[in-house]
Amino acid sequence: MEQQFDAVLTGSDTPVEGIATMINYPGYNRAYEFNAIDGTIQMVIVQEPNGQWQRVAGSDPYFAGWVDELVEQINKVDSTTII
Repeated sequence: MEQQFDAVLTGSDTPVEGIATMINYPGYNRAYEFNAIDGTIQMVIVQEPNGQWQRVAGSDPYFAGWVDELVEQINKVDSTTII
């Protein structure tokens, strides 16, 4: 079952609401795709073997801080998920 949750990123004028979904991405154990509800932003981030996250695909332009914002939300969801 795929993990999916509501996420919000900081836009240039207003917050950008969307859905973050855990996906399979070749070569990585953890990857998430963020899609804005209004269709303005799409972004895929992956976790490197060293634990760092990076953006590997998505729409332009984008804010570099979005990766950190999304990771914070992923970590929050992970900490509240009961397996």
